[in-house]
Amino acid sequence: MSPDLAAAAALPALLHRERAILEFNRRVLAQARRLDVPLLERLRYICIVSSNMDEFFEVRFADYIEAAREPGAGISRRDLEAVANEAHALIDDQYAAFNDEVMPLLHREGIVILNHADRDEAQRRFVDQFFQRQVRPLLVPVGLDPSHPFPQVANKSLNFIVRLTGRDAFGRENTIAIVKVPRVLPRVIKLPDALAPSGKQAFVLLTSVIRAHLGELFPGREVEAFSQFRVTRDSDLEVDEDDVTNLRQALRTGLTTRHYGQAIRLEVVNTCPTELSEFLLQQFSLPDAALYRVNGPVNLVRLNQLIDQADAPALRFPPFEGVWPQGRLPRQQSIFTRLRGGDVLLHHPFESFEPVVQFLREAVDDPDVLAIKQTIYRTGSESPLMDLLIEAARRGKEVMAVVELKARFDEEANINWAERLEAVGAQVVYGIVGLKTHAKLLLVTRREEGRLRRYAHLSTGNYNPKTARLYTDVGYLTADHELTADADAVFQQLASLGKMKPPRQLLQAPFTLHRRTLQHIEAVAEAARAGQPARIVAKLNALTDVALIEALIRAGQSGASIDLIVRGACMLPPGIPEVTDRIRVRSVVGRFLEHSRVLYFRWGPSEDDEALYLSSADWMSRNMFRRIEVAWPIRDAALRQRVIDECLVPYLHDTRDAWRLCSDGRYERIANEGPSAQHALMQLYQPGLSKDS
Repeated sequence: MSPDLAAAAALPALLHRERAILEFNRRVLAQARRLDVPLLERLRYICIVSSNMDEFFEVRFADYIEAAREPGAGISRRDLEAVANEAHALIDDQYAAFNDEVMPLLHREGIVILNHADRDEAQRRFVDQFFQRQVRPLLVPVGLDPSHPFPQVANKSLNFIVRLTGRDAFGRENTIAIVKVPRVLPRVIKLPDALAPSGKQAFVLLTSVIRAHLGELFPGREVEAFSQFRVTRDSDLEVDEDDVTNLRQALRTGLTTRHYGQAIRLEVVNTCPTELSEFLLQQFSLPDAALYRVNGPVNLVRLNQLIDQADAPALRFPPFEGVWPQGRLPRQQSIFTRLRGGDVLLHHPFESFEPVVQFLREAVDDPDVLAIKQTIYRTGSESPLMDLLIEAARRGKEVMAVVELKARFDEEANINWAERLEAVGAQVVYGIVGLKTHAKLLLVTRREEGRLRRYAHLSTGNYNPKTARLYTDVGYLTADHELTADADAVFQQLASLGKMKPPRQLLQAPFTLHRRTLQHIEAVAEAARAGQPARIVAKLNALTDVALIEALIRAGQSGASIDLIVRGACMLPPGIPEVTDRIRVRSVVGRFLEHSRVLYFRWGPSEDDEALYLSSADWMSRNMFRRIEVAWPIRDAALRQRVIDECLVPYLHDTRDAWRLCSDGRYERIANEGPSAQHALMQLYQPGLSKDS
């Protein structure tokens, strides 16, 4: 296509964001159907889909419904129904995979879930004792009448609705009762080996235990019908930051009401009588489309407890521990000394996260270290890094922690860390009003030979050792003067709210990241129009920013070759003849969650005509304009080539775990065999690893 035609080419309609999220979950569900994935891991993928769908309804679909109420939003009732229908179909497929594929195979492998009808007399005695001792004392059935209104039902909690015959103790005919099941009770109970069928491991579900004893909760009456049910609510914390004097206190108050937001979805078992499901819909003010009848437990997420309790190593992925990069970062050498000789790149989970912990530990123990600054987004409720920051403050070092209190579903853990840090004298700030601090930065200032020198760690992922074993991310340790000065300026800005000079290396949202990214894409487009080498490869979690999508489309129309590796939602429709046929989009879903963001641009024939960035930000409008994010260039040629060789090239050649995005928004698996990027990287770092790992 000529440049003139490219300029005139119409931009295509973009793909639907909510449907793109559902398509991602279809790819996760496909993992549960793969014969080359160990059985318990297949069950885990089913649990992951349930967890993802919970968040979809709590956040994405809740926002979508709210947007549909706004005039001019362009979202019709038909749009809402279409998304709901696709969600229904996905959940039906999920339960089909659970019931028809995974569970029968687990039964064949000797792992069984026993329903009441399947249990023998000894097993029933065990279940009865468990119910009487562990469960019944915590259950409070509520019979509904004018003085006993429908109880408050928490988000995602397990409940039973029961229809009773006869009259209550006071001679009245109130027929409906609700039984709320406390979260503290285990959802999966393993039977003692002596009670399990020969050669098998036997489990019972809490729902089955309660079902078998429902009648005991209503003496003198009969249970005529019943169903488990679960309601999913809008769980976004809404805090007007401009109208609060203490954000931490406002969020802590909001946490107490989060569990009782607007109802979005109602789940019941497929045998639930229509009159009971209609009664529940009425209580929660939900339309019929919000009802999900499921063939099994209403919360498959809790089956993670079965995976954890099952003694079957052969049915799990073989253990994999990231290696310490001894050749690039000798254990016997100070990390500070090593960084003075050059930057160190860490590729997780193939390389251990422990060097990052050791970097901070060394800073805490070193008397020449004067100050430590770190961003905190998702560290978890237990964190060796937070413990080290607290210890540093106790030892009198200047500690600054930028704690993002609005990290969704981690608010309580972060509030607790903020309070513990403040208690020992650390300077805690909560970022910028209206913006989430999503950048991953750790900065150490050390006195050396009468002057101060900075050392930094920047990362595409969170400071969380647990998720660092499950997510692919890239960490970067550096003593580069310009890069560490830029990082320090970001911390200064977050604390002082003052203007900062344009950074020399860092790109920062909401200031320069979006604009500079567009400039890089345009430089590639100009090179293509001039007949020069023109290439873009971007590895992201999501691509939904319209301006960036349109810039990519125009670059492709100009002749640039573009490959996008987008794990989750992508709204760019590739492969449309004469429009986006030079753009290819693929998604890789494997053992580890793809999380690293890597951006490569080439706009000419020489080495000076390329740039490679690592970033904390996805290409979404919220990341570009409503968050503090950073991207940083890899200027060392050897490290840049290593990132290309490990983070881009294997994923472009993956056929086992990769999916191809079609122009209509559907995804096609490229193949069921061939190279896997993740497995190739596991073998790279641990040669001789089994092909089934």
